[in-house]
Amino acid sequence: MAQALAPVTALLLSIALLIVGHGLQSTLLPLAGSQAAFSDVAIGVISSSYFVGLVLGCVGAPYVIMRAGHIRAFAALVSLMSAAAILHPILVDPFAWSVIRIVSGFCLAGFYMIVESWLNEQASNENRGKVMSIYIVLVYAAMTLGQVSITAMDISTFVPFAVASVAVSLAVIPVSLTTANQPAPITVVRFRPVKLYRTSPTALVAVLLIGVTQGGLWMMAPLYAIQIGLSTDHAAFFAATLVGAGALSQWPIGRLSDRMDRRYVLLGLAVAAVVISLIFSTLTISGLGMALMLALMLGVATQPAYAIAASHGYDYAEADEYVETSSGLTLAFGIGSAVGPLCASLVMARVGPSGLFLQVALVQLVMGGYIVSRLFQRSSLSTEEKTDYDYASTAQVGSVITPEPLDLDDSLVIPPEEFPAYEHETENVEEHVVEEFFPDASNEDEPEAGPLKTG
Repeated sequence: MAQALAPVTALLLSIALLIVGHGLQSTLLPLAGSQAAFSDVAIGVISSSYFVGLVLGCVGAPYVIMRAGHIRAFAALVSLMSAAAILHPILVDPFAWSVIRIVSGFCLAGFYMIVESWLNEQASNENRGKVMSIYIVLVYAAMTLGQVSITAMDISTFVPFAVASVAVSLAVIPVSLTTANQPAPITVVRFRPVKLYRTSPTALVAVLLIGVTQGGLWMMAPLYAIQIGLSTDHAAFFAATLVGAGALSQWPIGRLSDRMDRRYVLLGLAVAAVVISLIFSTLTISGLGMALMLALMLGVATQPAYAIAASHGYDYAEADEYVETSSGLTLAFGIGSAVGPLCASLVMARVGPSGLFLQVALVQLVMGGYIVSRLFQRSSLSTEEKTDYDYASTAQVGSVITPEPLDLDDSLVIPPEEFPAYEHETENVEEHVVEEFFPDASNEDEPEAGPLKTG
C-alpha cells in the first residue's frame, strides 16, 4: 500500500488541506450569517448557491482543464477559491455571499475532477479500489476536521475566514511541486437524464431526492443547532456528527445491499429517516448529548443512501456506461442539493428550526413511496447479476471522470501457438485477425464516443 500511495502522496496532501478549508467554511457561513442578522431564507439561498456552482462546475470545469492542463487549472481554481473565502468578511451581504459561494462550488467541482482523474490514472487495476477508498475516507476525515476546527476560533472575527483561505491556498503547493505525470486530457461530460431514467428510474429519482435531503441537512444543521439554543461550538459538533456517522455507516450498509434488493435497503433507510426526523421535529432537544445522539441516528439513516442508490444504478448499467452513469447521478445529486437548503430555509422561516426535519421527513416519505411503486414494476436482480458495492465509486464527494485505464497485461497477449496461419497477402492479415478474435467487430461501425475519456 505504501508503494501504491507514493505517487499520489502530494495529491492526497492537497486534498486534505483544501477540504479542511471547505469544511470550515461550510459550518462557518450559516453561523456567521446568523450573527450578521441574515434571515433564514438568505442563509438558505447562500447555502444553495454553493451547489449551483458545483453543478455549473461539473459542466464547465472540463473546458478549463482542457484549455490549461491539470496543474495550471488546479492552481487557478484553488487560488480563486482561496480569494473567494477571504472575501466573505469583507463583503458582508447575502447577495455577495451567494455569488462567492457559486464561485467556490465551481472551483471545488473542478478540483474534484482534476484530483480524481489524476488518482485514477496513477493507480493500477490491482490497487485502484484501495487508493480511491483511501481518498474518500480522507475527504470525509478532512471535512469533519474542518467542521470541528471552528470550535477553536471566534466566528465574530476575521480569523476563521483567514484560516479557511490559508488552508485552501496551501493546497496548491504539493500539486505544483509534484513530479508525478499529469493525466491524459479529458473530454466533456454527457448528461442524458432520459437514458439514465430508462436504465434505472429508482436510482435517478432517489439520488435527486437524496440530494434535497442531504443538501438541506449539511448546510442548515448549524443554523438549526444555534436556533435551539446550542452554542456555536456545539453546533459545529452537531453538524460534524451528521457527516461522520454517515461516513462510518456507508460500508456496512453498502455490503448489506449486496445481499438483498438494494431498493429494500433504500426503503428501510427512508423509513428510519422519516421516524427520526419526526422525533427531531417534536421533541424538545435538551443539551448537547441528546442532540448528538439524534444526529448520529439521522446521519446513519440519511448519509449512506446516495451510495446505495448509485450502486443500484450500476447494477442495471452496462460496463461501458459506468462513467456516464456516475456523472449523471452526480449532476442529479447536485441539482437536488441546490434545492434542499433553499426549501429548508423557507420551511424553517415559517415553522421554526424544526422545519428542517419536517422537510427531511416529507422528502424521504416521497422517496419511500416511489420506491414501493417501483417494487411492483420491476423484479429484483439476483446476487450474481448485481455489481459489488464499491465504496469509492458510490461516494458523492465527487465524480470519477475517467474510465479505468486498460492494462496491457499478459491476459491480452495472444500466444504464438494460438495465432492463426493465413494464406493471404500481408496487407490483409489485420482484417482476418480481427475477424478471427473479434467476430462481432465491424469496420463500418465507429465506436460511440464515451462521455469522458482519456486520450
